[in-house]
Amino acid sequence: MSAPLADQIKALTFDVFGTCVDWRSSITTALTTAASAKLASPSFVSLAPETQTRLQSLGPSDWAAFAQEWRSSYGQFTQSFIPGTTPWKDIDTHHHDSLVALLEEWRLAGVYSPSELQELSRAWHFLTPWPDTAEGLHRLGSRFTVATLSNGNQSLLADLDRHGGLGFHKLNSAEDFRAYKPNPATYLGACGALGLEPGRVAMVAAHLGDLAAARRNGMRTVYVERSREEDWKVDEERYVEARGWVDLWVEEGQGGFLEVARRLGAGE
Repeated sequence: MSAPLADQIKALTFDVFGTCVDWRSSITTALTTAASAKLASPSFVSLAPETQTRLQSLGPSDWAAFAQEWRSSYGQFTQSFIPGTTPWKDIDTHHHDSLVALLEEWRLAGVYSPSELQELSRAWHFLTPWPDTAEGLHRLGSRFTVATLSNGNQSLLADLDRHGGLGFHKLNSAEDFRAYKPNPATYLGACGALGLEPGRVAMVAAHLGDLAAARRNGMRTVYVERSREEDWKVDEERYVEARGWVDLWVEEGQGGFLEVARRLGAGE
């Protein structure tokens, strides 16, 4: 009989966007707040009439859709990046550039000044953690090394860590390896940075695609379901098969990271 997972691992690496933090609510709020502030500002009247009308017509549900498109552009960007071929661009720069492009697509070009665009693009630095995240990480950190393994750049991750009081021991960023998940360099690089073999590290994520890539590189896997985060459909064969290879599976409503800590005997 194999040893329990808790006895086989020394560290846990965490996906951040969607797994540790609720980007959807945070970004929707930031977009809605920015639009409301612009509508009330003296500079609003200087916008083109059609732009004024367009901005006035948008409500919270529209900004939620905008937030999803912004997030989707991030996925497309990281998936298309080819290390050594594609010029390096960090996630902060992508968030800014994709915001500008989306505003143009939504017929909102010129609504925000360059400084306002910069500030709005940095909303990703101040995302609200899921309710169980901070306490769960602190409990897990009492037994294991807890580290990020995120496509976010270092300054972004540092701000999220401080803002949410997350208490990570180490911040591993795709920026460190000049590659984006699911490139093997990110998973193997993070394990190397921790001084551990991949089999001694468990990847924690709310996305089975992330975990599948981690597993291919020898890491253990912990799946934490989060609302609207999973791209795989529950009736897909690969989703059903994942039930057999994920080492620890926490369903939505079971307590998130607090349940992970409980099952791994951390912080009790």
